[in-house]
Amino acid sequence: QVQLVESGGGLVQAGGSLRLSCTASGGTVSSYSMGWFRQAPGKEREFVARISRSGGTTLYADSAKGRFTILRDNAKNTLFLQMNSLKPDDTAVYYCAANPSSIGVVSSNPYWGQGTQVTVSS
Repeated sequence: QVQLVESGGGLVQAGGSLRLSCTASGGTVSSYSMGWFRQAPGKEREFVARISRSGGTTLYADSAKGRFTILRDNAKNTLFLQMNSLKPDDTAVYYCAANPSSIGVVSSNPYWGQGTQVTVSS
């Protein structure tokens, strides 16, 4: 069973950048499709981006297109989310998820990290 730990969150001004990391242990990360989700206060957890096992295929939510980039380094068992041009609406707890199949809706992904807080000030 894979364990996921996110890091890299913090406080940043609007227009700034952050790079989130998600380190996996207890399993071979290359066996899992992986993704990023976020949850703002009072809102449901929502999809941000996902990446295939090899890293060759990615998919982004409309809110992330052109600003966020999802990457993975299977040799280091690590998933990344590079976030540029951040907006106050990006404020949320960001979670990484892993799925031996394909990353789908929240309830379909069996493995989650504990989350990392991202706060974007205006």
